[in-house]
Amino acid sequence: MILNTVFALLLTVVLIIVVLIVWGIIIYNGLIASANQMRNGFAQIDVQLQRRYDLIPNLVETAKAYMKHERETLEAVISARNQAMQAARQAKDAFSPEAMQALQGAESALGGLMTRFFALAEAYPDLKANQNMSQLQEELASTENRIAFARQAYNDAAMRYNIQRETFPNSLIASRFGFLAGETWKSDEGKAIRKNVKVSF
Repeated sequence: MILNTVFALLLTVVLIIVVLIVWGIIIYNGLIASANQMRNGFAQIDVQLQRRYDLIPNLVETAKAYMKHERETLEAVISARNQAMQAARQAKDAFSPEAMQALQGAESALGGLMTRFFALAEAYPDLKANQNMSQLQEELASTENRIAFARQAYNDAAMRYNIQRETFPNSLIASRFGFLAGETWKSDEGKAIRKNVKVSF
């Protein structure tokens, strides 16, 4: 009888341990899946950022012929674009909150310079009338819209991951296995590049 009780107690302990291990595996795998969805969301942003980085030199090259006195601004735009590209590479490789913040800062700086670039371009009627420039601006505006959609999808994935990571009991597994918080995209670069819709009656 005592042997049966000890065996039943031992079996109960083993079952509890197995249940806890399975529970931990399920939570761990859920965190991995959420983290990968967030990374995939960032990959979509990265694709669109790369498209924009490829458009900017063409835009600057087109503007060079007309904006000869704005050489400093044109060089600053290219420099900011290169810094943003480098930050994007680092964010893609490291995918840490710090790398994401650095990328957001670089993108904001680039967005500010693009705003300045377009403001200066307004003073050159021949440049505004240039068909190549118009086409590049349209492509850039389209790309900015795609970036905005990709950023929203990424932020949604990061929010789901952070909620899953921070809720109890998932937080026990997340802290134990080093799941870092997902950094949401807070940057507002590109607002000036997108054209405002004008409605007239």
